[in-house]
Amino acid sequence: MQNSKRVTSGIVLRETETKETDKILTVLTPDLGKISLIARGARRKNSRLAASCQLLAYSEMTLYERGNWYYLDEAGTIELFDGVRQDFEKLCLASYLAELTESVSDGIAAPEILSLLLNALYALSALNKEPLLVKTAFELRLMALSGFEPFADGCAVCGKPEPERPMLDVVQGVLHCAACRQKGGLSLPLTAGSVATLRHVLGCDSKKLYSFRTSPLSLRQLSHASEAFAAAQLERSFRTLDYYKTIRSSQEEDTYD
Repeated sequence: MQNSKRVTSGIVLRETETKETDKILTVLTPDLGKISLIARGARRKNSRLAASCQLLAYSEMTLYERGNWYYLDEAGTIELFDGVRQDFEKLCLASYLAELTESVSDGIAAPEILSLLLNALYALSALNKEPLLVKTAFELRLMALSGFEPFADGCAVCGKPEPERPMLDVVQGVLHCAACRQKGGLSLPLTAGSVATLRHVLGCDSKKLYSFRTSPLSLRQLSHASEAFAAAQLERSFRTLDYYKTIRSSQEEDTYD
């Protein structure tokens, strides 16, 4: 017997085909957190659920529970982020953002994390923000929201407010001077601009997260450090990040040919 229905909103972080016409979706919602649900018939031609069952689709969903599973009864799309879907580099990056989000969302109601992901996709899709800028800011802010915020107030060893030749220890999660580097960590170099951007991302209002400017070198160094920091803290790698970096590199090579 079908239990009572409930309505929520959610974004698809992962889709898996099952049986002949069904999908299993991993969805992030503001009230239930990350859930798995079955979308029966979502792969049928002209299915009324098809649009809402795509990766990165944000929809209003009517669910019901049966046993240990949620089932999708009805769905209406709120946002499909067409600007992302029409640009392959952005789509690859968005897939990484979804995988990274999924990795930190177990067992928690996550309205702030959901909002962060939606805003990142909007920045890529509608605001046309530079993908590397969105990636870097998203990684750092997501890690902070997940309890892994790096210490960036000054050198964690000598206490200087502005570290000399700054580095980020991605294992220990601290900023330090190059001369204060300690054993047992993995430290990556930053510029003064990288440090200023790091502090902006960690401390700014969410509406201003992507409203910063920095040099290409500072952004590249902070991007390298932020992805290494996420991987070190979560103790895993991300295949979607590897693929995104491959696509970005190939496009940069095409630009210079």
